[in-house]
Amino acid sequence: MKQTKFSAAAALLLTAIAAGYGLYSIGLQRGRALQTSLPGAMSATPNAATSSSKQALYWHDPMYPTQKFDKPGKSPFMDMQLVPVYGGDDGAGDDSTVAITPGIQQNLGVRTAAVARGKLAAAVLAAGSVAYDERDVALVQARSNGYVERLYVKAPYDPVKKGQPLLALYVPDWIAAQEEFLSAKRLQGAGTEGLVDAARQRMRLSGMGDEQIREVEASGAVQARVTITAPASGVVSELDARVGMTVASGAALFRINGLATVWLLADIPESAAARVAPGAAVEARAPALPGTVFKGRVNAILPQVDAATRTLKLRIELANPGARLLPGMFATVNITPADGSEMLLVPSEAIIQTGTRSVVMTAQAHGKFLPVDVETGAEANGQTEIRSGLTLGQQVVVSGQFLIDSDASLRGTATRMSAAPPTPPSSNVNAGARQ
Repeated sequence: MKQTKFSAAAALLLTAIAAGYGLYSIGLQRGRALQTSLPGAMSATPNAATSSSKQALYWHDPMYPTQKFDKPGKSPFMDMQLVPVYGGDDGAGDDSTVAITPGIQQNLGVRTAAVARGKLAAAVLAAGSVAYDERDVALVQARSNGYVERLYVKAPYDPVKKGQPLLALYVPDWIAAQEEFLSAKRLQGAGTEGLVDAARQRMRLSGMGDEQIREVEASGAVQARVTITAPASGVVSELDARVGMTVASGAALFRINGLATVWLLADIPESAAARVAPGAAVEARAPALPGTVFKGRVNAILPQVDAATRTLKLRIELANPGARLLPGMFATVNITPADGSEMLLVPSEAIIQTGTRSVVMTAQAHGKFLPVDVETGAEANGQTEIRSGLTLGQQVVVSGQFLIDSDASLRGTATRMSAAPPTPPSSNVNAGARQ
């Protein structure tokens, strides 16, 4: 009884295996027939068909087609064997090359453009804020110990003119030096000139200026008070004096910032720093002053990059007629870079960024396309600088390149999956790279 059941189960198993194999054979035949009947399909010429009749020119890794090796062996980049490339294939032996018929190219919307030579002279736009010109600063200090008797400018940010009185200072230390000078002038006789000169020098050492000394000499009276005036026109940005306070020699009383010129501190991306140099012409516009254009030049590029925004700070010097630009105002700037040298340019849309590489799909003969690694530079007006990887006149794909690149990547994956098992390490010792 048990033997009969075992025989029946074996018969059913054999019948299922035979039916599965039959279905697999039918599906395989139909798949091959369908593959040969589809027109215009993307294809990459296999290397196996040519291996028996042609001699390999070199070996390479399909993921790094630009790196060539003289001998077979294991790829130093991926865990796979190097793939041979044969002569007379016009690039068909390269698994990264994709062939597309004209009809499929039209359906994909493939467009190409030539690598051209030109200049990137686009303006750089930035935003910033107005600040005082720190080179146009005047400090007012006390030249002698004294007391503030009167204050003419009483609040910070008050505008002042050159020569305008700032404060009146009573200086007791000047009294003794002035009385000695006047006594020497009243003496009559030979040798008194030396005494007068010595007394005049002591007044200078006490902090009196030449104008104050001339006033004492002309009036013949002691001048214990002095009026300090503004040395330049501008705005009082700091005020450290008050009526009745005692000041020491060298104490800062006023800080005056000029407004004839101002600084505009603007931020630009570090990628645009190569296009801006000190001396570049600048046009600035402020929302507070619509219709007014302020012209200036880049004074300096500060040697510091903001870690959060990855920007560089420019210091732009602007002429400020009428002192209309005030510190703290917002402004936008248009920087015109100097004319640079000519360079190779391609449309920016032709660049495929993979994260670690920049790739361009180049159009080859007979409807073939080849990915090429390139080194990019500056970008402006929809054009990107090509520093290496392409030559003048080459055709690059600017539309549909992502579909072509995807197919090339799939072809490379299929090649790696079908590659032969790794050979022993000893067979890779003599595989040398050919640059």
